[in-house]
Amino acid sequence: MSIEITGIEGDLPDGKIAIVASRYNAGICDALVAGAIETLTAAGYQGHQIAVVRAPGAWELPAVVRQVIDAERVIGVVALGCVIKGETTHDEHINRAVSLSLMQMGVDTCIPIGFGLLTCNTLEQAINRSGGSVGNKGHEAAEAVLELLRLGLKLEGI
Repeated sequence: MSIEITGIEGDLPDGKIAIVASRYNAGICDALVAGAIETLTAAGYQGHQIAVVRAPGAWELPAVVRQVIDAERVIGVVALGCVIKGETTHDEHINRAVSLSLMQMGVDTCIPIGFGLLTCNTLEQAINRSGGSVGNKGHEAAEAVLELLRLGLKLEGI
């Protein structure tokens, strides 16, 4: 008989969680940060356990996430940003590079990194994903980190 192990519920480890957020598209990113903080505090993490670090833009998120992982004792990172398509393919290059870099960093370090980079075609889509009709992806990215942290504790016992 097999068992199923998930991180949906259970204990959370003690430690610091960093939210690394872009300053570009500030209104959108601020709403994402607020959503992530709300989720982390609801899970029991207190203000001193949550560090908000600002990167200039989405392109810089991986470098700042790496610095945070290397410099501070963090148990998880929530990466937040917003790239809105313009007239060129610039957005596609940023989105792909940031996505792949954050994923590889999570695999290499085994530190959960929640992916909260909005990759939208319009400002309206970004608004809808930062607290509008589609929810708040800051909440979702923080929830993913929490789930991975719970799962990590359970996997230690295998």
